[in-house]
Amino acid sequence: MRIVIPDDYQDCVRTLDCFARLAGHEVRIHNDTVKGTDALAARFADADAIVLTRERTRIDAALLDRLSRLRLISQTGKLAGHVDLAACTARGVVVTEGRGAGSSTAELTWALVLASRRHLVQEANRLQQGLWQGHLGQQLGGQRLGVWSYGRIGRQVAAYGRVFGMKVWIWGREASTQAARADGFEVAPSREAFFAESDVISLHVRLNAQTTGIVNEEDLDRMKPTALLVNTSRAELIATGALERALRRGRPGFAAIDVFEHEPVQGAAHPLLGLPNALCTPHIGYVERDNYERYFGIAFDNVNRFADGSLTEAVNVEALAALRG
Repeated sequence: MRIVIPDDYQDCVRTLDCFARLAGHEVRIHNDTVKGTDALAARFADADAIVLTRERTRIDAALLDRLSRLRLISQTGKLAGHVDLAACTARGVVVTEGRGAGSSTAELTWALVLASRRHLVQEANRLQQGLWQGHLGQQLGGQRLGVWSYGRIGRQVAAYGRVFGMKVWIWGREASTQAARADGFEVAPSREAFFAESDVISLHVRLNAQTTGIVNEEDLDRMKPTALLVNTSRAELIATGALERALRRGRPGFAAIDVFEHEPVQGAAHPLLGLPNALCTPHIGYVERDNYERYFGIAFDNVNRFADGSLTEAVNVEALAALRG
């Protein structure tokens, strides 16, 4: 099969152990992201299969109409609305997905919390510039950690907070709060209290139509001027432009961000990058070797099962059934 893998920013996929599973296929890897139907159609024109790195590339009906050879989209991790599933099914394109695993995003979340509270990046830069201490840090022990959504990653972050001696509470849907209570965590008495009384808030909500813009300016205005907001989930959870405006007003006083509305961000072309009270990283929460081995390993296995006719699971089972006759 002719397989195209886009968006391999670090040119690392070919270095993974699992890449050997594609031996015998014709594989082309791109290390950048292109936008627009024409550019994507040219990139995927001869592809029998595309292996997508999370949601870095969007596949819609207009693009699919230009890809006559395409028969399989093998997604790393779960779909997140970036693939038009109905359009794929109508055109006989099978879509498979994997699953998340490990603790890489939770670990980065905690690294951002620690780095922000101790001004780690600024202090390291000052030392390289020939300067000595410039900021007074703040310990986490005894502070209030608010975790919005108690799913797989939220559970890990809440556990980290407990180990560091923080007073942890949870906010989210009833299923989240019930699970948190069962694990011995406090539940915030209200959304207003969650934002007003937390010293650190970490967002771990799945993005969908109902959660887009779920954090608004009123929520942010309730936060303390000493508080930290961390988002390693999805930028669109926060209303467009609300965080920049809030940081300029000083509530919250700090933010640590790993996700952006339009990625990749190049040329420092994002307003948060110019703010002294924002620590920004380039969506590296899940970008870690062990995690990549799992993500791409499953995606490559799905390619091979499709190629040899043994694939039994797909997101759009109708397309798979039609293919098998």
